[in-house]
Amino acid sequence: MTLKQKIYNHYLHLVVEKVNMLQQVLADLKESGANETKSTAGDKHETALAMLQIEQANTRAQLQEVLAQKAALEKINPVLSAAMIINGSLIKTNRGYLFMSIALGKAVIDNNAVIALSPQSPLGQKLMGLQVGNVALINNMEYYIEGIE
Repeated sequence: MTLKQKIYNHYLHLVVEKVNMLQQVLADLKESGANETKSTAGDKHETALAMLQIEQANTRAQLQEVLAQKAALEKINPVLSAAMIINGSLIKTNRGYLFMSIALGKAVIDNNAVIALSPQSPLGQKLMGLQVGNVALINNMEYYIEGIE
């Protein structure tokens, strides 16, 4: 398995774990809501129920966002590589590895620090379409493209 495939699998696993965790939170909130409806009526009951509904709505919104991230990540084929930086590229720079996918932060895979960034991020926009040997400059920092996988 290549480094790029390991990185892809790592980030996909992270997103799947987030989905599972949020689905469990929603199930727990639903159960809490069912238990809350069995309790006695009154202002405290109404407030608790309203708070549960707000929390459920927030969790559903988070879940939709993570599902969208998962769908975007699943569109990437980790086996493909291109001569220029595209979505799904693993970019080796003088500042470390960058994985052009979705913004998921930093990870260490096979003793390599990798940052997953979105093509819509400021750095992602500067890097898209560049080739080996090109330089992207952002915030007075140079990112020299040493390799693209």
